This record gives sequence, C-alpha cells and structure tokens, in this order.
Amino acid sequence: MDAIVLGGGLMGAASAFFLARRGIRVTLIERNRVGTGATIASFGNIRRSGRYLPQLPLASRSLQLWGQAANLLGRDVEFRATGHLRFAFTEKAVNEMRTFAKAAKPWGLDLEELEPRDFKTRFPGLGSTAVAASFSPQDGSGNPRLIAPAFADAARRLGATIVEEAGVGAITKKAAGFEVTTSKSRHAAQVLLNAAGAWGARIAEQFGESVPIVAKGPQLGVTEPLSHRISPVVGVWGHDYGGGYLRQVERGNIVFGGGAERTDVSLETGYAKADPARLPRQLLSLLPILPALANLTVIRTWSGCEGYVGDGLPVMSPSATTPGLFHAFGFCGHGFQLGPGVGDVMAEMIATGKTDTPLDDFRVERFSGRQGSDWRSHTQNGAVG
Repeated sequence: MDAIVLGGGLMGAASAFFLARRGIRVTLIERNRVGTGATIASFGNIRRSGRYLPQLPLASRSLQLWGQAANLLGRDVEFRATGHLRFAFTEKAVNEMRTFAKAAKPWGLDLEELEPRDFKTRFPGLGSTAVAASFSPQDGSGNPRLIAPAFADAARRLGATIVEEAGVGAITKKAAGFEVTTSKSRHAAQVLLNAAGAWGARIAEQFGESVPIVAKGPQLGVTEPLSHRISPVVGVWGHDYGGGYLRQVERGNIVFGGGAERTDVSLETGYAKADPARLPRQLLSLLPILPALANLTVIRTWSGCEGYVGDGLPVMSPSATTPGLFHAFGFCGHGFQLGPGVGDVMAEMIATGKTDTPLDDFRVERFSGRQGSDWRSHTQNGAVG
C-alpha cells in the first residue's frame, strides 16, 4: 500500500511517521515548510483537562506517545510532564471545574482539586487570589517548533518522501487511487490523507463533503527570562480573566496566550500576525495568574493560521463519499496535545480499516444536511493545545 499525506503540520507529519512505521510507502506534501502552519502557532500545551469528554481516549493515547517521543523520533522535542495547573477565580469556575472532574473520571482522567493553601504552598507566586485550582500531574508541554520536523525527519529515515514548498493543484480520483499534481511534481497513491489544517475543508469539498470552517489566528507572546521557576503549565477555568494561560520554558522565558480575541486569517495567503493593540489587555488578563508579569518585558509576539470547525470539534474519519480518502483536520486550536495520537490512529485506520479509539463524534458526515443553527458547541475553555 502507498499513501499521500497532504499537510506538513503535526497531524500530517505524525501520520506520515506512523504510516511509514507500518511499512506503508508515504509521500508527505506541504505547501510551505513542515511545521510552519497551525503547529508553530501553538502554545505547546499538552493537557487533557477541559477537553470534550469523548476526546479523552484519544488524548490519553497521545499522551503516552508524547512520553515516548524522544525514543521514537531520536531527538528531544522538549516534552516535559510538569503537570497542568488550572485556577478558578469565581464560584462559577469552581462549579465548572468540579463538574468536569466528576464527568472525566470514568474516562480515565483524575484531577486533583487544590485549595488556596495547597497551591500557595506548592506553587508560590501563582494565582494568589484564586479560590480553587485543579492539577493534572501527568500533563505538561512540548516545543511546537521541534515536534513536526522531528516526525517528518523520522518518517524520512523510514523511507517516506517529504516534499516541501509545493503548492497543491489538481487532485484526481482514479481507479487505482489518487493523483496529486503539485507545483513541483506529480504523485500517485492508493490512499489520500487530508491533513491540510484550515485548508482541509477545501479538499473535502472536492469530494462532495462540506465542512463549515473558518481560519483564525491566536495571539501568543514570550517575555524576557524570569528567575523564579514555574514548573507546571498554568491556565484558568470558566474563561476567568479572559481565559489566559502561560508556561515557563527551561531558559526562563514566559510563553503566554489567551486573553485576546483571535484575528481573522485569509486562506489565500495563510498569513496571520499578532495585533499589538491587543497586547496590553492580554497582559492585564494574565496578572492574576502570575503577578510577576508586571515587571517583565515582552520580547516577541506571533500568530498562525488555525482552522475552527463550526461545532468546535475536529474532522477525523474516513471519507463518507470516496473510498481511500481520509480526513484529519480542523482541530480548533486544541490539536497540539492530540497530534501524535492522531497520527497513530489515522495510520491504524488506513492500515487495518479500524481503530479501538472512539472517533464517532468526529466523522465528516456529521455535517450532511445540517443547518448552522443546529451545530453543537463543544469548544472548551482554557489553554489551547
């Protein structure tokens, strides 16, 4: 069997690796450079708290792979299981936290609830006015700049072909499979995996599958180093203070996001940039989490093109119209943690025709004949990734 993967973000690169690992001949095609789309826009959060509950088996499968990433890929992608700390500043947020924790337990996620005296002792300098917090010790963070290239390089070592800076033109379904023409070359394979991110709906539409999606850009930034050590990734429940989140990298810098509306992005260019006018309000929203931010200088801001599906859930399934076509796109800003698991599951489905990881709610055909007013909103609050 051979396969073409369209899209060189984390989902596509991980899929290429796991397909090659299963002995399938793979060609990965990326319009820019591997890892430069939604992946590079990610905050780097590897968290399960606050997720759509039926997504937790996939998230847990992916977490196991994050823990194996250095051995699988032959390099350090800076996965650190430092824990995920999430504050509640209002009673509404406390209720949300407790409701989620109770509902998530049967799905295999145990959240530790912390009182103020607990988190002030364990995590000094954080959330001093919060009334409660949750802690998930197995979660953490990874480096968005490293992970997709690492998967692509590992896939290449297994025999995969990686084609970068190649715009995709015609995609044709033939009796033997698919033919994809790019600005550089032409490729044919039995299987086509659409992992094109915000552009994924355009590919699905060519095969009669309509998916409502918009392209948005998050606003992220990084400060100068802070000497005080902050181990966990930190976020909030209930969109308190705008839903900000932050983490400290090993060099001491604080990476932050949330607390600002996402900007519109044109799919014609895919170019997204942070809005400097929104930065002051964004930083103010983060001060209740980390008051020390008031004395730090922001040294860089950035954004990237992410695809947001109408109901807040990704598209991850075989095509309902075209044998041999598979979709994995539209992860709505919450895909970084899921990336390795998505690649593993898609490779499993392509190679074996099935998977034990539940994906029913992510089927592409869920939009057939549905009206926008009927879409369910499953977007979860808090830190992306």
